[in-house]
Formats: sequence, structure tokens, C-alpha cells
Amino acid sequence: MQSEISTAAPFPNPAVVIPIVALAIGTILGWWLTDAIAQDPAYHLFADQRMLAGLPHAHDVLSNLPFCLAGLLGIFAIVKRPSLAQGFNTMYLVFFAAMLATGLGSAYYHLAPDNQTLVWDRLPMAVGFMSMFAIIIGERLSPRLGRRLFPWLLAAGIYSVIYWHWQDDLRPYALVQFGTLLALPLILLIRRRPDSGLLWLAIGFYLLAKIFEACDAQIYAFTAHWVSGHSLKHLAASITPLLILLRLSRADKDNHAATAAISVAVKPETSS
Repeated sequence: MQSEISTAAPFPNPAVVIPIVALAIGTILGWWLTDAIAQDPAYHLFADQRMLAGLPHAHDVLSNLPFCLAGLLGIFAIVKRPSLAQGFNTMYLVFFAAMLATGLGSAYYHLAPDNQTLVWDRLPMAVGFMSMFAIIIGERLSPRLGRRLFPWLLAAGIYSVIYWHWQDDLRPYALVQFGTLLALPLILLIRRRPDSGLLWLAIGFYLLAKIFEACDAQIYAFTAHWVSGHSLKHLAASITPLLILLRLSRADKDNHAATAAISVAVKPETSS
């Protein structure tokens, strides 16, 4: 069975691209028609303020370790077995490097939460969003389009964080984060594949992480101050890159199985 990752057409079908372009234009217009969105200072007031062995906000800091682990595992897997990435090696390496940097940047931010340290949390996250967006475009719509858009999407993600930091306006960053969350399911629905379950599960875990983030104080109170919603957010979101890595491993295994089956079928003919 051929892997779903390698079945994208060399050129995108206009019937597929038009709805995605329409969504992008509508989202950008909606962004420009809204007022600037300033960073709420209360965002930095997380529920769990506990210190552990002298480490401030210890649980929100340490709960980023799975992100670092997922990033390292992904980088190691792609470097050791380049065939896993199905020709999108650079994109996947940037994605997993962004996951590693997200863990480090978020841990740094939670040591002393403010707008200055938040930059180092959001910057790698934006790179991760845009890398995965380019990957899905390349795998589902057109490899050439995905590769051509990749540097531009990365630049847009980095710009969104810099713009917020300089102008105190979250609209570009919100467009990067939530725009991709709208576009990715649309692409998956338009270009369906039989083995898309892990991608949907990855999106589901990220949405769950956003729910945990919104319910930070409520979860902290409900669990009798055992764990906060923000710590659970880190844990849930870190499952997403692990699912992406599992998807790559499964696709690679399917390709090897298909190649072995073809060689077995052809061998009797060539040896007779």
C-alpha cells in the first residue's frame, strides 16, 4: 500500500485551491477590519505559582520537557532515516527543531512571565505552525507549491511575532495560529486519505490544549491545586509532534512493506 504522504499531485487542483484561497482572503480581510488586539497583562498571571527546589513556577516550567523530548526524537529520526520525511526533510527538521525550541522558549518564559520573555515562547511556535502548514500543502496539494511557500510561510510566522512585540497587536499572530487551524482541517477534508486519523488526532490534542489553557484556574481549583490547566496544556500540546512522528514511521513502514511485496511478486518472473 502506497503511503498517503507521497500521493500529492505535482500541481494543485484549482477546485481544491479555490476554497482554501477564499478562506485565506476572508480571514485576512477579517483581520484588517478588526481593531488592534493588545496583549492582556493578565495573561501572564497563571494559576500555579508554586516553587519547587527554588525553581519559580516549577510545574509550568517543567511541563515543557515533553516538548523538548518530542523535538529531539523527531530530529534524531529524520537525520537517522531521511526516507521518513518522504522528500520533505528540511520542512520536517524545521518543524521538530521548532518543537524543541518551543519547549525551551516556553520554559524560559514561565520562569518570569512577561511580554519580553513571551517572545521566545511564541517565535518557535509560529515557526512550527507554518512548517506544518507547508508540509500539509506539499503532501496533500502539491509538493512544488509546499516547497515554494515554505520560506514565505516561515517569514510570515516570524513577522507575526515581531509585529506583535513591536506594535502590541496580536492580530498577525492570531492569523498565523488560528488561520492554520482553520485551513489544515479544510485541506484534510478536501483531499481525504485513508490514513488521516493521526493527523486529525494531532489537531484534536492541540484543540484540547487550548481548552486546558482557557480553563487554567478552574482546573487548578478542581484538582485541589494538584495541577493547573496551563501545565496540562503543555502536556496535551506536546503529544501533537509525537503523533506526527508516529505518522511518519507508519507511512515509512507501509512503503517498505509495499516495496517488499512488489519485489516478492517480481522475483519469480525474473528468476525463471
